[in-house]
Amino acid sequence: MTTTRRHLRRLPLNAAAALTVVLCLFPVYWMVATAFRPSRDIQSYDPTLIPREWTLAHFRRAVEADGFALFWRNSVLVTLSAVLLALVVALGAAYAVARLRWRGRRQFMLAVFIAQMAPWESLVIPVYIISRDTGMLDRLPTLTLVYFMITLPFTVVVLRGFIAAIPPELEEAAQVDGCTRPGAFRRVALPLLAPGLMATSLFGYITAWNEFTYANFLIIKQQDSRTLPVWLSSFQSTFGTDWGATMAASTLFALPALVVFLALQRHVTSGLAAGSVKG
Repeated sequence: MTTTRRHLRRLPLNAAAALTVVLCLFPVYWMVATAFRPSRDIQSYDPTLIPREWTLAHFRRAVEADGFALFWRNSVLVTLSAVLLALVVALGAAYAVARLRWRGRRQFMLAVFIAQMAPWESLVIPVYIISRDTGMLDRLPTLTLVYFMITLPFTVVVLRGFIAAIPPELEEAAQVDGCTRPGAFRRVALPLLAPGLMATSLFGYITAWNEFTYANFLIIKQQDSRTLPVWLSSFQSTFGTDWGATMAASTLFALPALVVFLALQRHVTSGLAAGSVKG
């Protein structure tokens, strides 16, 4: 009887969770379904949940569009560079905050939290002016630095928590055995930071991969330096929007992020759980 009551009490929560999942996933499903519908059925007055007919014409049109391969390469290059740069810099900063005692440490973390809370959109004009005055407009390294700036505060905060959760006695024991401080960190602490590095990498990857505003404002003249989010707007013209090609391109655009998330999900979940049980 107790088990039945427990299940009845959980029923509203389970129903609310199921409804939330459906509401979140339905737009994604509709995007994918629209990508496979023939053009005549996309704006039909009698839409169906499952396409009556299936076609790959929209995907062929998206892949054969001008700049697809080039913009794909640009997005991969900028995203990976920004994530790697943020990890290297944040790892040093997080270690200094978590392990060392120095004047201004608390003020530094406060500045990092303030930078994390600042909305990215509020920095568009200052970043554009600085890029224009320094001759850095229309260049992929500029986007890389901007994405690095956006993801760095979060990476520092998260990695600092993971490093603080690792007992310092492990590194001290390695130093007693003859390791230097950097050597002890590399051999003992760094392998234990793998879940934290994956969690922050996933956040940085999704942030940089999906970002549109800076890519649209900082890359104006050099069309060959644009990224995939900007490329998606190429299916709009004065005659309207090619919804089939747009949905197919959006599906192709979402696939890398989905693959990376599925590949790292188990490690990210276990890492966040491990970091939350010890302050």
